[in-house]
Amino acid sequence: MSTETTRPTATILIKQKSTGIALLLSFLFGPLGMLYATVMGGFIMFLFTIPVVLFTGGLGLLLTIPLGMVWSAFAVSSHNNKQLARF
Repeated sequence: MSTETTRPTATILIKQKSTGIALLLSFLFGPLGMLYATVMGGFIMFLFTIPVVLFTGGLGLLLTIPLGMVWSAFAVSSHNNKQLARF
């Protein structure tokens, strides 16, 4: 018979953001979809997108949507890394 005692283990749950959801939202809703990943980034991109779309007749979305998607992916990755670094 063993006399060793088992210590309880702790499980830490970390709420992470999904890169896939961030990409989908920023693709479907542009800068407004970026709000899931980064509020400040979504606001900045929104202010950048409005004049670009107005001056290019909407063709600027072909540039701003992919930029927003990349920014969202980096923002989610950064957020998740910061969450993991806390522990």
